[in-house]
Amino acid sequence: MIIRKATKEDLSRIAEIFVFNNRINFFPIFNKEDFSFGELQVVSMIDNYFGKEEIMNTLFVAESNRIIKGFMEIRGKEIRKLYVDTCFQSGGIGSKLIKYAIQNLHVDFLWVLEKNIRAREFYNRHGFIENGEKEYEKGTTEYLLKLTLRS
Repeated sequence: MIIRKATKEDLSRIAEIFVFNNRINFFPIFNKEDFSFGELQVVSMIDNYFGKEEIMNTLFVAESNRIIKGFMEIRGKEIRKLYVDTCFQSGGIGSKLIKYAIQNLHVDFLWVLEKNIRAREFYNRHGFIENGEKEYEKGTTEYLLKLTLRS
């Protein structure tokens, strides 16, 4: 498994991982069909988000056997996104990504959806704890919790 900066050639795979994870994990929480199955499409995610230069420069991929199995978006000291393809989850890829982010990119905080228990447990296992801050996810009634790296 190697972790490297993303390239333009990686964008379709990154967007695919993002879209399918969002549908599986967040559709049950938000229950917005128009977003999950309309607006949330691979091509539009590349065009409107991942393909932007300021985002491209923040993306890292986890690759094995020339297959991208996960990715993360890092801005400053924040983990903005960390996703593993649903077919490869529970195989240690997320752990490798987060360890890389801590050791090499010096991240120390992130925001996680309060109802995303699986993600919260994952981050807790890797040293991130709730610091008491929370805010609404834009345009929703759901909370995001701020997790900081235990010192």
